[in-house]
Amino acid sequence: MGKLKCFEILWTENKSVFYPGERVSGFVVLDLKRDVKLRSLRIFLRGVAKVHWTESRNTGTRLGSYTEHYNAEVEYFFKRQVLFGGEVTDGRDHVLEAGHHEFNFTFDLPMRYIFEFNFTFDLPMSGISTSFEGKHGSIRYWVKAEIDKPWSFNHKTKKAFTVISPIDINRPEYMNFVESSVEKTLCCWFCTSGPVSMTARTDRRGYCPGESIQIFAEFNNHSSRTVTPHATLYQSQIFFAGNKSKLRRTKFCMISGSPVEARGTCVWDSQEIEIPAVSPTIRNCCILKVKYFIEVSLHIPGSQNLALQLPIVIGTVPYRQTRHSTSCLQTADTPLSDIHLLPAPPPYSESTNPPPFGDPPTYCESVEGAVSILDDDDDPTQMGSVTFTPMYTFVYDYRRPPAYSENDPHPVH
Repeated sequence: MGKLKCFEILWTENKSVFYPGERVSGFVVLDLKRDVKLRSLRIFLRGVAKVHWTESRNTGTRLGSYTEHYNAEVEYFFKRQVLFGGEVTDGRDHVLEAGHHEFNFTFDLPMRYIFEFNFTFDLPMSGISTSFEGKHGSIRYWVKAEIDKPWSFNHKTKKAFTVISPIDINRPEYMNFVESSVEKTLCCWFCTSGPVSMTARTDRRGYCPGESIQIFAEFNNHSSRTVTPHATLYQSQIFFAGNKSKLRRTKFCMISGSPVEARGTCVWDSQEIEIPAVSPTIRNCCILKVKYFIEVSLHIPGSQNLALQLPIVIGTVPYRQTRHSTSCLQTADTPLSDIHLLPAPPPYSESTNPPPFGDPPTYCESVEGAVSILDDDDDPTQMGSVTFTPMYTFVYDYRRPPAYSENDPHPVH
């Protein structure tokens, strides 16, 4: 690019994952072949949530159909700094000599944001949300450096970073298991077969990517057909614009069990689904939500499958190997009677609250891969990387909690 050999943004100590209230710091690197005349070198910080989708409408006339666009945007913050030179309004030119230059910058991320119309909202519902890249929308945070040149096109470079809004799955409400049951009777012409039923539960409600979800289930097949059980992890992305909403579901991983013969029974004793590097649950963005559930289903030949859903929460603080209370049962539908084939998780006694983090968190690139971060007002030829992959908390050495025993492993003699 003419006199520019290098124009890029780097993070201090390579740190590219931040939490609300943390300081974002880095430096802009410039390598110049020759002296450059400029007004200023500026850097911008922005956090914004956007959604957009289209729907086809039929006019009912010879004019045919048309496309309707749905858009919504929430800006969390927009900040700027002048790293070299002066404000554009100064009207003065400055010369940056040839060679290597580095310009440091720092920005403090807010804990909350201020909506339009002067309404101020506090955490947790209005804290800045976790970075997310979805089919019809995103929550994105980036810094952009710009060289403002007199009587010429400006040079720009851009870099995105990850923000994680903490969800501590060690809180008591996330340690309660989720349970549900469902039943149906199969029919063939004028004959009624016996009922097919199932009951399933998870070992808890909150998990982190890299951890495993333990599923306990009982399948009763009193019909004359062979059925096959499955369990699947789903993500729901819900987008909002005006009075409309758009739902997109993604299947991440599935396990299958052995077929259950006619008039047979099958029990799952801790079947496991490992959670990939996915976004945590997002509930504090008013135009974009991310939710998760486990669907346990029975494939029934010649009939609609029987299925139930167990809602779970994907968090950002990994599970700590302590004994948590499960005195409060969370059901996916309605309260159920005790089922002897599904052992309850162990109780525990409350102690002092642990800190939000134990060991330093580890991260992994999102399983969804990289996306372009170019916006409508960006130059496709701008320098630096134009793609971004969010980083999410990931547990690399997860060890499932030990099986519960009524016997005290450390008896007092």
